[in-house]
Amino acid sequence: MAEVLVYVDHVDGAVRKPTLELLTLARRLGDPVALSLGAGAEATAATLAEHGAVKVLVADAPEFADYLVVPKVDALQAAYDAVSPAAVLLPSSAEAKEIAARLAVRIGSGIITDATDLEAGAEGPVATQAVFAAAFTTKSRVSKGTPVITVKPNSAPVEAAPAAGAVETLSVTFGATATGTKVVSRTPREASGRPELTEAAIVVSGGRGVNGAENFAVIEALADALGAAVGASRAAVDAGWYPHSNQVGQTGKSVSPQLYIASGISGAIQHRAGMQTSKTIVAINKDSEAPIFDLVDYGVVGDLFAVVPQLTEEVNSRKG
Repeated sequence: MAEVLVYVDHVDGAVRKPTLELLTLARRLGDPVALSLGAGAEATAATLAEHGAVKVLVADAPEFADYLVVPKVDALQAAYDAVSPAAVLLPSSAEAKEIAARLAVRIGSGIITDATDLEAGAEGPVATQAVFAAAFTTKSRVSKGTPVITVKPNSAPVEAAPAAGAVETLSVTFGATATGTKVVSRTPREASGRPELTEAAIVVSGGRGVNGAENFAVIEALADALGAAVGASRAAVDAGWYPHSNQVGQTGKSVSPQLYIASGISGAIQHRAGMQTSKTIVAINKDSEAPIFDLVDYGVVGDLFAVVPQLTEEVNSRKG
């Protein structure tokens, strides 16, 4: 079978869930070959093999940590040249999308971003996307070169499929531009104990109806009961009630969880664009005419300050 190159997202050897989802999709197209870079790259091999990687290419160098993006593009291009894959798959993170775009330019290929599904086609992989602020769903394929495709988290199940996972060291030659932008400092993000927003299976979001930063405790309590991430609408973020890093929407983060609960969010197109591909959507809003109700699977017309605490209590009682 043709080989499919998968870019690995990991933290010190711990493989992140979107990469395991990519391996599931890659197996539909061919034999997955994983590229793991940086500190802990070799430690990813066992997990990658367990989920279908027939080969794991690894490389480590100070450039991957000390400089932005370009060294990783150099490595991905080296892997591409070594493998000659039928497709290149990356997670739809901000960094990975920049890597994907730069690689596509270098190899003269088309690129598809934010795919929500992949299937094999007679003329190459066919990607499903939500477009025009998620108002339409399209199927498309790259017509020139090797497809470079980024895939949104939660687009495929994580499936065990043990494979050889043979580890090979990749030789990477860094270009002149690799050291153009140096990382001079890092500030660790404060841990909340909650899942990463873009990767979470459940997201609970609050909007203008939360009516204050102090009231987000109601949203957080439900999220913690469900083991969910916390999101916020642009209105809530602009008001300073919640950090911008938690904004869901066209100008924030795009999420596609199994369950999305929108509390006190009217459903403006800006917000819908960031969550419309969620598998199940629940809205809680006291305005029965709110646009969000046109989109949801389940809607509750009521005051979120009455409904959400009751829901939290019910979830906790069932857990107990």
